[in-house]
Amino acid sequence: MDQKPKVLVVDDNPQNLELILAYLEDIDCQSIPAEGGQEALDIIKQNPPDLVLLDVMMPKISGFEVCKRIKNNPQSADIPVIMVTALNEMGDIEKAINSGTDDFLSKPVNKWELLTRVKTMLKLKHLSDQLERTLAYLSEIEQQPLES
Repeated sequence: MDQKPKVLVVDDNPQNLELILAYLEDIDCQSIPAEGGQEALDIIKQNPPDLVLLDVMMPKISGFEVCKRIKNNPQSADIPVIMVTALNEMGDIEKAINSGTDDFLSKPVNKWELLTRVKTMLKLKHLSDQLERTLAYLSEIEQQPLES
């Protein structure tokens, strides 16, 4: 009944994309590749994932901008985003946080760190979705007139 969680992996570098997709094979999830910011935003609009792994340095639309757009859109704001970056300047970390990222990983990506953070974020997303459904259900029950 429960579908596999969907993880959108966004990176303009084909080798990095392949590597992360290969790492994710160790987790029970569906990996969706995107080779740039616009492709990622299009995928999110059509088929929202449960998690986005997002490269920071990309041509056209940076990871910071993609993250801002995800978080500023009510339809996608609750999708967790992990930014993957070779940058480790304080200013870049601050930019990532200000753009709304939920977590970040440094390149070169450590497989076990990636898998641990992905599993944790997917678990949190699952619990958050469950809570949302429960609250909606309770709200529905409260709206019903009492039987006499």
